[in-house]
Amino acid sequence: MGNALKTGFLMIAMTALLVFIGEQFGGVNGMMGMLIFAVLMNFGSLWFSDKIVLAMYHAKEVGPHEVPELYGIVQRLTTQAGMPMPKVYIIPTDSPNAFATGRSPRHAAVAATEGIMHLLTRDELEGVIAHELAHVKNRDTLISAVAATMAGVIMMVSRLAFFFGGSSDDNRGGNPLGLLLAMIVGPIAAMLIQMAISRSREYAADAGGAAICGRPLSLANALSKLESGAARHPLPATPATSHMFIVNPLRGGGIAGLFMTHPPIPERVARLEQMANRL
Repeated sequence: MGNALKTGFLMIAMTALLVFIGEQFGGVNGMMGMLIFAVLMNFGSLWFSDKIVLAMYHAKEVGPHEVPELYGIVQRLTTQAGMPMPKVYIIPTDSPNAFATGRSPRHAAVAATEGIMHLLTRDELEGVIAHELAHVKNRDTLISAVAATMAGVIMMVSRLAFFFGGSSDDNRGGNPLGLLLAMIVGPIAAMLIQMAISRSREYAADAGGAAICGRPLSLANALSKLESGAARHPLPATPATSHMFIVNPLRGGGIAGLFMTHPPIPERVARLEQMANRL
């Protein structure tokens, strides 16, 4: 299944889950209420999530004279990709990482940490920036914001079930099994779907970034360095924003891998090496 088709399927599943939980808690009125609430939450996240996350990590906007190498790379690659120039930010931390944010290519920002500037060569940094620009070009920042907001709504509503009863639909009684699924399985399913969407978009951004910079191995080498660098200098990221970074600042293995926002680095590197072999 292609990444775009898989993402669309997962977003439909997330919406269906939200409708189910709303219906279990409040019948038809609850279902419609949750949909309206989710729309309002999504609207707010699209307009303000970029400002919130940049402020959260103390990112500072920079120009061509402050960080000429980074700004020049972003400028050259956006021109090469036929994209509008995003704002460029530096995050003051030794942890090597980067992310993109913004509701559209015309309202986008690319942020890189000081640590990534020190760790990577210019070619490797170009691979990373190309990856982030691919996220912007594919509107992954929009998709991720919607998925994260819907998952948050589902988990919030499920928690309310511990304080309020079941369906208020006068035409039928509450369904105990449905309520149990909504309270326990719903939040887990929402998180799994959100993580699956994020992993799918990372693969697509790897491929898109390799196409933009023209050197898949530059990104592959960068990912290998970033995995070990992030382990040495962990970033105190929140689970709500971990999906935004090029490498996951959080750690997990085994069954926890289902809840990880990023595919395994060795698998990403292997795919990029296959792309390089086909060139």
